[in-house]
Amino acid sequence: MKYAWWPGCVARGATPELYTSTVAVLERLGIEVEEMHDFSCTGAGVLQERNRKLGDTLNVRNFAIAEKQGLPIMTICSTCQGVMSQAHQRVMRDPEYLKEINGVIAEEGLAYRGTTVIKHLLWILVEEFGVEELKKRFVRDLSCLSVAPFYGCYLLRPSDALGYDRVPARETSLDRVIEATGARLIDFAGKRKCCGFPILLINQDNSLKMVANHTGAAKDDGADAMVTPCPLCHLNLDGYQDKAARKNRPDGRKIDLPIIHFPQLIGLAMGIEPDELGFKKHMVSTRDMLARLKEQAAAVR
Repeated sequence: MKYAWWPGCVARGATPELYTSTVAVLERLGIEVEEMHDFSCTGAGVLQERNRKLGDTLNVRNFAIAEKQGLPIMTICSTCQGVMSQAHQRVMRDPEYLKEINGVIAEEGLAYRGTTVIKHLLWILVEEFGVEELKKRFVRDLSCLSVAPFYGCYLLRPSDALGYDRVPARETSLDRVIEATGARLIDFAGKRKCCGFPILLINQDNSLKMVANHTGAAKDDGADAMVTPCPLCHLNLDGYQDKAARKNRPDGRKIDLPIIHFPQLIGLAMGIEPDELGFKKHMVSTRDMLARLKEQAAAVR
């Protein structure tokens, strides 16, 4: 199947390693995409708080562009998935609201009929590609690694907009892929909680507490790394981890837990070289994690 790929703003800006690792994985898996350069930002939930109609209009415009091309939308951002899913639910539940928005996007010759499917890459791999088929592509042994999942709020809530009633397996999709790579799953309590990014600029102290609590708990439970399908979660958990530890750990100990993107984990298991996946671009060093993999590979030769 071919997808209209919307990388999202962050993957093309603050986390370029997410974009490059996704490209590498898609090429290896033979998943065909058309990158949508004429899409607009989904609003990340922030715009919708100020002006819901404007946010929904921007998203419906994206849906209409994809619909016109006859393509489902693929995203690699949990936040984009959640925001688009909520916008889609609102307009499909209110025909008059959709008609109003269609009146706006008609200026571009667009009209949305409601047929576009929006799916995160994680869901595509689990539901369409299939976990067992994915496992056939894994050639690197990750059994020496213990990995904690971190879903991100927008990939979990609200569950009705995200289709959990239709596909309840989405609730454990990231866990299943981690296990499929051969890595040990660290099923820690914070994996479904907020990373703190949404309140970073208005209540940094609480945001940093969340970062320290989640990364610290995962590390204490034995994690060598944390994997997330959300680049905004990555920004907070990776970029602010050091500051969070200094402010919230009594002895000031570092946490030093690498936060890796979902496509990076897939790419590692597929045998793609770490440099190609952008592992040198992280704030928290991935050096020890990659050294462990290298040592294991050398031991089995």
